[in-house]
Amino acid sequence: MYICFIAFNDHYDVNNELFKAVKKWVNWYMIVMIISAVLAIYCLLLLVFGLLHLAIKEPLNLHCLHKVFLFLGLLAVTLETAGFCFKWEKQWKAIYMSFQATAPFLQLSAVVALTVISCLVFQSYHRAKTTACKIFIMMTFLVVSAAVFLCPLAICSPCITSNLPPKPALIGHRGAPMLAPENTLMSFRKSLECGVVAFETDVQLSKDKKPFLMHDCGKNFLLRTTDVKDKFPGRDGSNNFTLQELKTLNAGKWFSRSDPFWTLSSLSEEERREADNQTVPSLSELLVLVKKYNVSLIFDLKNENNSTVFQSSDSFYTTETINKLGISPDKIWWLPPEYRHDVMKMEPGFKQVYNKQKEMLMDGGNFMNMNFSSLSAREISELRKSNVSVNLWVVNERWLFSLLWCSGVSSVTTNACHLFKDMSKPDWHLEPNMYKGIWIATDIVSLLLMIGLFLWQRRRLTGDWSTGIY
Repeated sequence: MYICFIAFNDHYDVNNELFKAVKKWVNWYMIVMIISAVLAIYCLLLLVFGLLHLAIKEPLNLHCLHKVFLFLGLLAVTLETAGFCFKWEKQWKAIYMSFQATAPFLQLSAVVALTVISCLVFQSYHRAKTTACKIFIMMTFLVVSAAVFLCPLAICSPCITSNLPPKPALIGHRGAPMLAPENTLMSFRKSLECGVVAFETDVQLSKDKKPFLMHDCGKNFLLRTTDVKDKFPGRDGSNNFTLQELKTLNAGKWFSRSDPFWTLSSLSEEERREADNQTVPSLSELLVLVKKYNVSLIFDLKNENNSTVFQSSDSFYTTETINKLGISPDKIWWLPPEYRHDVMKMEPGFKQVYNKQKEMLMDGGNFMNMNFSSLSAREISELRKSNVSVNLWVVNERWLFSLLWCSGVSSVTTNACHLFKDMSKPDWHLEPNMYKGIWIATDIVSLLLMIGLFLWQRRRLTGDWSTGIY
């Protein structure tokens, strides 16, 4: 369940991958999460029930149905873990990052749990028949206790700091896709309400070489977010549609129908009607917003690898479109690497953005754009000290945004700009001395309680030696 909650930041990507396989949009991630939660809660309650039986010295006779559900719980954990290992292995980096955000609280919780469980441990110790058994119980407990009490020595969180960096700037990932259909003009206008410094989008070329906005590519690229199945049955591929034909498609009703982020209820009736009437935008339409509101633009070119020469490439036609509209070159953050140097010759004013540090250093650049789990807090700090801007994508959860804030990133690309716009500080950060004081005080209180429980158990089970009662 912990992994499910941490990986929730990328749940939309998981659903999208499964959509490609089954050609039907269903919130698969939430289905798996609900099933996992039911099994986890069931197993937890059964564990508590078992501990209570142990405390009152009653045998725990499980019905075969309980054993079946326990098996299903184990099977679910095994399958989900295997899925993360073989399909979404990058999530393990996210799990490691999550411990930087949660480890201090997990350690405090572990101290509390250890203090409570110590009562049962001491009971077993005093009832043990042999000295060897008593030594084994106590040594095991002492080793575990020492590990729990001292583990803050190994906790290294960027949020335990006395120098909090500035808040990262926000970049709207396909606009504000939680509040409007992705890659539509409504979505980008909604992201402006969050104070984004840049739009992030995806650009493709139509049959008549006009750049338009669409994330999905390849065969059936319009199936998920438009009504192409009704308007143009049997047609697929971006090079089979002119821009005029693309403009006839509805690119918003899918949002109301599927509610991909469960945020539809937050929209007014007027906003829902507006969302239902969105169309596929051209790049030129978005550039008008860029120019009007003085924001920047960063984008992927989805089909760039289909070209063999620069003059027929998506990069060429996209750069030409940008130049025709008179956009200030420094507002364009150029990300596609395929024809980067040709673009630099055609328009040297674009701000070059890199996803590989080696390539950036060779070109003398100073702007990195990478997945949120690609850089450690130390690497981020070193890049920022070298005057390199660091943008990380896609960041949708408060805990992750808070952690990256503490790490010092320049900006984040997000689907959830409305959740971050009003944050004035990370969800938590502590001065190192304050955290050290909380840690030591908690350990001391726990240790004193354990000593008290041990003496109370000994007196209760072996008798009061001072009165002669045994």
